[in-house]
Amino acid sequence: MYKKLITVFLVLVVPGVLIAQNKTEQKSLPAKEFYKKIETAKDAQLVDVRTPDEFLNGHLINAMNIDWKADDFEEKSKALDKNKPVYVYCMSGPRSTAASTKLQEMGFKKVYVMEGGMMKWRNADLPEIKKSNTAGMSLAQYNELLDSETLVLVDFYAEWCAPCRKMEPYLKKIGSELSDKVKVVRINADEKTQLCKELNVSALPVLKLYKNKIVIWENLGFVEEAEVRKQILQ
Repeated sequence: MYKKLITVFLVLVVPGVLIAQNKTEQKSLPAKEFYKKIETAKDAQLVDVRTPDEFLNGHLINAMNIDWKADDFEEKSKALDKNKPVYVYCMSGPRSTAASTKLQEMGFKKVYVMEGGMMKWRNADLPEIKKSNTAGMSLAQYNELLDSETLVLVDFYAEWCAPCRKMEPYLKKIGSELSDKVKVVRINADEKTQLCKELNVSALPVLKLYKNKIVIWENLGFVEEAEVRKQILQ
């Protein structure tokens, strides 16, 4: 009987020890808190998991680029020190969250994710390295686009944004079929970072419907075609 009790005790205790030894930490931090962390942490490993093109368009100081969607993400990540904290970010959050989960599976002990990614970072006016010849759009130029006798539907999108890609075909169709009622304007948020900051566009996709330069309806996130048509035709 004692032998059986001892055996059961070992089975229960040993796994607990193993779990404690392999415990990892993942934490999501708002942009400003993320900034404080990487500024004060001497051993911080800062990783931008966006595409190389996105990275060149503007990135955090001292960040290294390891594209989450590239085939060599895991291989390149092996160059990082598993015993030092890793700070991960993308453009709006989903890719960095997925990448952090993968890093934990690989054995990294502490992984920190920036909430809302570069969009929230830029909205908070935090420092970054920007491409000097990046094309932009001023608020005055944006307002000129709104000067129309018809309604104006502005679509803020990005190539990496899955909901944006899903909405693109029907937005183009609306622009064609309802051209007498609405002008559809698509703005790439990656290329118009300053404009997005001024208009407080900190997540995607965003639709803004204007009448006489005044917003009469707006939507954040995926929305069905029927709802967009309803707002235009009502």
